[in-house]
Amino acid sequence: MSRVLIAGVVALLISIFLGPKFIDFLRRNEFGQHIREEGPEHHFSKQGTPTMGGLLMLLVASITFLALSTYTVPALTVLFVTLGCGAVGFLDDFIKLTHRRSLGLSGRWKLILLGLITVGVAIATRHQHLPTEVYVPGIGHLQLSYAWYGLLFLVIAGAANGVNLTDGVDGLAAGTGIIALFTFASMIVISWIRSGRPGHRFDTKLDLAIIAAALIGGAIGFLWYNAWPAEVFVGDTGSMALGGALAAFAIFTKTIFLLLLIGGIFVIEALSVVVVLLKKKYGGGRIFWRVRM
Repeated sequence: MSRVLIAGVVALLISIFLGPKFIDFLRRNEFGQHIREEGPEHHFSKQGTPTMGGLLMLLVASITFLALSTYTVPALTVLFVTLGCGAVGFLDDFIKLTHRRSLGLSGRWKLILLGLITVGVAIATRHQHLPTEVYVPGIGHLQLSYAWYGLLFLVIAGAANGVNLTDGVDGLAAGTGIIALFTFASMIVISWIRSGRPGHRFDTKLDLAIIAAALIGGAIGFLWYNAWPAEVFVGDTGSMALGGALAAFAIFTKTIFLLLLIGGIFVIEALSVVVVLLKKKYGGGRIFWRVRM
């Protein structure tokens, strides 16, 4: 249990310590946020704010986890999905920055790359002999067989893109992501305490808790510099990484449908975007209005 606490504290302190140097590096290389011209006027003040701050969070969390980990397959797979989705987000950010526009990697390429990440997760779940079934409240256990792998893709792609949409231009992914990660970390620690015996399950749960704590610590350290007025944004690099991490935790803790509640804000955000796009394509007019307080 002490290693879990150490992982969170160390990641937090390193993130805060390295933050100013990292932000200065982003500024010197002009890695600044680009704002859509059709967006609200008050967003234009954020033009040029350093982005890709998620790189710092991922670097700190990875180093901390690898230093304290017992290297179990589930925890390493969570790290793989987190870094893999982060890499997809990095490509998106990099294209935006190099082309000086707000549009980055195409949706098709995002899905292809997320599909490749899903293949890696599928191999890991087979290695761990995870059952290809899900528990649906009110229905019971459903055996999915090969449809299980399709569900893995939907969970990973849905979570990564859902958190990315929630982040938006206001940088909301880190705060909401921390809450969701803390929920998973709490569940894992409680389950670990209740199991209370050494062996494979003991090590796996401890390892999962360590990487969750490292991500939380890194994200809180990032928030130190993301608080208003933001000195840095997490970018697609960080938001997609957080989404991938949540998806991987849901898969390996066998709580896929519970993710809909834990990540409820991301589900609502994604659905609202879908509704707006459908309305714009087929009906026109506004659905949501901004309320000034």
